[in-house]
Amino acid sequence: MFFSDILSVEFSNFYIAAPYHVCMAYIRNVRGYSPKFGNNCFLAETAVVVGEVTMGDNCTVWFNAVVRGDVHSITIGNNTNIQDGVVIHCTYQRAKTTIGSNVSIAHNAVVHGCTIEDNVLVGMGAIIMDDCMVGANSVIAAGAVVLPNTVIEPGSVYAGVPAKRVKGTSDEMKDVIQRTARNYPMYAEWFK
Repeated sequence: MFFSDILSVEFSNFYIAAPYHVCMAYIRNVRGYSPKFGNNCFLAETAVVVGEVTMGDNCTVWFNAVVRGDVHSITIGNNTNIQDGVVIHCTYQRAKTTIGSNVSIAHNAVVHGCTIEDNVLVGMGAIIMDDCMVGANSVIAAGAVVLPNTVIEPGSVYAGVPAKRVKGTSDEMKDVIQRTARNYPMYAEWFK
């Protein structure tokens, strides 16, 4: 089943790391939907991308990350990195997931049925729940829990459980957001 599903996925647009043995990311059609990848995307060997997923150019999906578009659509912009252990999912027939460009989703974060605009940094272990809107140029701090239906205004830093606005995004932090998004495609080159 896996190989027949995977043969219908377009492989010319991205690189799957395979060091010394045949081991590749798990890519699968679900309910008739196949993942679609932009140019120069990188998927680590243990990454999982299934179903109705559309990914832009220069995206990276790292070890043990899961992008699961089985119950609704997931759309990801350009230059977005999905780091180790991240889970991206949706809610059946109710909440799709949309992630903009130049977004960094750090290790073990959960992004579920929400919208994240461009130039956002989601910290390690953060959770963003259904129907949230994260405005551009924002930071979700490590370990923060953004409750359902929260609207995060552009240029904000949110932290805590539940997450609250703690300050605006400084110019220095905006530089960190851009640098992180820029660096991950470079890191992916080290695995090719």
